[in-house]
Order: sequence, then structure tokens, then C-alpha cells
Amino acid sequence: MSTNPAFLRGMTSSRRDALRLFGLAGAGIGLAACGVKGQKAAPAKQDDVQKYWADKTKHGHVNFANWPLYMDKGRTPLKAFTQATGISVTYREVIQDDPQWFGKIAPQLQAGQSIGYDLMVVTNGVEFTKLVELGYLIPLDHSKLPNFTKNADPIYKKESFDSGNVYSIPYTTGITGIAYDPQKTGREITSMQDLWDPAFKGKVGMMSDPQEIGNFGMFALGIDPEKSTPDDWKKAGVKLQEQKDKGIVRKYYEQDYIDALTRGDVWITMAWSGDIFQQNLSEKSDLKFVIPKEGATIWTDNLMIPKTAENPVDALMLMDYLYQPDAAAKLTEIINYVTPVPAAKDVIAADAAKATGADQKSLQAVATSPLVFPSEADYAKLRHYRSLTPATEKEYNAVFQHITAG
Repeated sequence: MSTNPAFLRGMTSSRRDALRLFGLAGAGIGLAACGVKGQKAAPAKQDDVQKYWADKTKHGHVNFANWPLYMDKGRTPLKAFTQATGISVTYREVIQDDPQWFGKIAPQLQAGQSIGYDLMVVTNGVEFTKLVELGYLIPLDHSKLPNFTKNADPIYKKESFDSGNVYSIPYTTGITGIAYDPQKTGREITSMQDLWDPAFKGKVGMMSDPQEIGNFGMFALGIDPEKSTPDDWKKAGVKLQEQKDKGIVRKYYEQDYIDALTRGDVWITMAWSGDIFQQNLSEKSDLKFVIPKEGATIWTDNLMIPKTAENPVDALMLMDYLYQPDAAAKLTEIINYVTPVPAAKDVIAADAAKATGADQKSLQAVATSPLVFPSEADYAKLRHYRSLTPATEKEYNAVFQHITAG
């Protein structure tokens, strides 16, 4: 008997529930604060990749570090991996936020000591950049990633923060866009400028995270965040300060924006796609989520192998296994975020056709949702955060943090 997908979703909720103390960019934990003074590593060369992997062999086990609420309680995809490969998996939900995780593992990685995990999930952002620049990640052997090569959406092979997937491949992704209650707004929301509309004075929610809100300030001005400059950040800061000074923003939220929206405290708000999908599915609400015409943010939680991994071949095999359409579908049915494997859609649709009752309805919702399977037109409007080094992070945060304070 198969496990009820709706039940699994109820058990997992949203991984974004874990982000209550830190935003995606973190709290600005620098290398010195962690006691880490490593030097920037040289970019990986193909010869280095081949040399590293030449003598590595399968050991039959992998230790996997992930965020809470990012796998069903029964570890269904991991059990299937073990059955298919004979590789056992120890899975721990030990990552609460990127800065905390980086601060925990960086001293060990600097000393060349094992962190106890062969595979981990880190969001694109400041900590990801630190891990790369300090040489704390193993460059991937793509000859051992045939499922990724065959099944990954091309958009995930040219992400600005890790072009060519030298050190990472996506675990799952999500979108930061605009959510609204159409019964309150009285009209369709299509533009970033709607967040600055005086008609919604005191009823607009914005996020408190600097990179999230900074991106929206830049989108409102027609600036591509990935290519932005310090001058662009200042212009976006002025735009956001104007929104605040006019009393349009009710509050700068963390995860609690979803409660404010459902209560009617705000009518329109910055939002994460997975939250709105799950809210509508579980509570039968009719909230709308839109990617504004000016653009929206796509964030990626990435699989990567730390340089002191004891079982790197096993970790690489698990990474590639998750890019089989069946495996990607099962994971997507559980967590409801954007999958990097488009072929998972047909698998989920087939599962829906075989299901009945509530299971069928929920699976059909997943298979047909643009919040899980964005269109090519949607992808064309999505941009990542600006890649920030420890030096530029301080300058960036200085522009936006004072806006959300108080």
C-alpha cells in the first residue's frame, strides 16, 4: 500500500518554516567571526577533478545533512535509493540556516577534518560563495552524473552562482514573488509597482531579509539583481525607503507573512511559492501567487560534497539518483517546491491517474501547478540573488538593513 501524499505533505509543511531567525543571506557572519581565515582557492581545473576522483571508490554508505521538513518522515526516496544501489543512508535534519551551518563546519574544513557528512544542502548566497572561494567543496565529476546531464532543466546548468555546476547541482528550488487575496485587493495583481500602490496603504507585506527585499527594490526599477552594482543597490534602497515613508508597508516579515495574509492583516505581500501552494492545498484557500511582469527571484537549495567527505562516490551516486524522474517526482509530491527535473511532471500525473479521492486531487494539483512546474515564460523572468563576497555583503546589507529595522 502506498503512502498518502497528502499525509506526507501535512507531516513536512514547508522547509521555509525553519527560517525564522535568519534570512537567506544570513546575519552577515564573516570569516573572522567563525575563526576562519582561509585564503581564496584557485578555480577547479579539469585535471584536478580527474585527479581527485581517479582513486575514489564506492563504500556502501553516505551521511546526508539537510534542512528540516525537506524529506518525508519515512525517508521514502532514500529507501528507494538504498534498494536500488545497496548504499545505506544516514539522514539528519541538522541545517537550520546557512550562516549557522557554515559557522559550524568551517573550522573543521579549514583543518582538513571530517564534518561527519558526505553530502549537504546549502542555499545560493553568501555562505555558498564562501565555501567555494575557500576551497571547501569537491568539484563534481560530471561523467558520474548521467541522470543530471540527461534530465535537468537547462536553466539549472547555467546558474550564475555556480556556472557549469562545478561544485553543486540543485536539490530543489523556489520562487519569491507576490501573493495576494483577490477578495481584498479587488483586482488582479501583475506588477511589482502594485507593492507601492497607495490604494494598499498599510496592507502591504515585505520580507525582512536584505537579499529578498533588495531584489524587489531592484526589480521595481528595472534592474537585474544578478548584474547589479553598489549604485544600483543605493537606488533600490531609495525606492524601498519611499515605500516605507509613505506608510504603504504594514510590516517587514519573516515566515509569519503567511499568517498575516490569511488573517487579512495584509492584502498583498512578498511570498515564497511553496508556502502559497501548500496553504491553498491544505486550507482550501484561494490566495493567488504571481511572478510580476518586471521579474521575481528564484532561489536554489544545492547538493554539494564537502572536501573532507569520507564517502564522496556514494554521495555523488545519491545526487545523480535524485535526478531520475521517478525519484524527483516522489520528492516533489512530498515537498511541493520547484523540481529541477521537468520529466517528473509526467510521473506525478501518472501517479494521479492511478490514485483516488483526496490523493488524486492533491497529486493533480501538484502536476498542474505553475508554482511547481514554472513555464518557460516564467523562467525567463526569474533572477537569482546578487552573488556577494564577504566584503560586498557588508556594503549590500548596509543599504537595506536599516529599512527593515524598527
